[in-house]
Amino acid sequence: MISTTWKATLAVAVVGLAALFLGAPLGTHAQKENSSGAMPPASIPTFSTENLGREAFFYVGGEYTGTAGKEVMHGAMYVEVMVPKQIRQKYPIVFFHGNGQSGTVWRQTPDGRPGWAYYLISQGYVVYMVDYPARGRSPYVPDVDGKLGLRTALDLEQIWTAPVPSGGEFPRKKLYTQWPSDSPKKGQMGDPVFDNFIKGQMQFVSGQAELAVPAGVALLDQIGSPVILITHSQGGGIGFNVADQRPKLVAGMVAIEPGGPQIGVVDTVKVAYTGKIGNAWGITNMPMHYEPPVNNPEDLKTFLEEKSERPDEVPCYMQKDRGHLSPHF
Repeated sequence: MISTTWKATLAVAVVGLAALFLGAPLGTHAQKENSSGAMPPASIPTFSTENLGREAFFYVGGEYTGTAGKEVMHGAMYVEVMVPKQIRQKYPIVFFHGNGQSGTVWRQTPDGRPGWAYYLISQGYVVYMVDYPARGRSPYVPDVDGKLGLRTALDLEQIWTAPVPSGGEFPRKKLYTQWPSDSPKKGQMGDPVFDNFIKGQMQFVSGQAELAVPAGVALLDQIGSPVILITHSQGGGIGFNVADQRPKLVAGMVAIEPGGPQIGVVDTVKVAYTGKIGNAWGITNMPMHYEPPVNNPEDLKTFLEEKSERPDEVPCYMQKDRGHLSPHF
């Protein structure tokens, strides 16, 4: 399926989170003079659909749960599909978003530019975008899907959008310079771009992968032909599990900042391992196929490198003697 180079358990193509906010330099048209009162003002971004031929939405996965007479649908996942006027690429793109996000992140940037979906449509790709079960436009089932979480504005500022002025604590925080805003409050509350960004932040459940992986598998089964997975953050582990379960339906995968940590949990302030278990199955917390077979995470024998490649990184966990490899990656 995928040809990659191993380090720790798997190395994947990784690009920076900032790329999510760069958007695609395509189809952004300033609204012409508003000769009709019905035309949206410039403050409401709209994009050309000149390359878009068809679009729709549908749901995949899910099952009935509940006592007789009180059944509800649980685990269904919302999917959008966009089809270009001219399909010029062999493989469709399937997007898996990050935690606290929804499929809208692929359509539009927080500062109102067209997202990657429009660019890929212009390149002739069919595009699928999802909202994970219990997230966004996919139903959340109370008392079944678990407790909901939601990141605060300070969480977002310190981790991603403005770690230096907001008091974020990690060695590379000064490198976070790509937030697309010229506001004096760049990346913080009061910055119009940040305020728009946080309005799209979603609630999330702790057991998201257990819901999203079977729904993702159902999506690939319904598409029925190989796809390219583009995943971000939390979507990385979900994508790894989906690809592992349907290797013949995945032609390739790009994991953008795939969620971690692998094997061990890291204190990013101290740049040191905490001793807690991270993704126990190597690159995910859900079982993966390995050769020779692995029946439980303890079968993955690892060791810690003597030193890291740079001072603001921890060393990597490596498999002893490359003992177990994934037959699907």
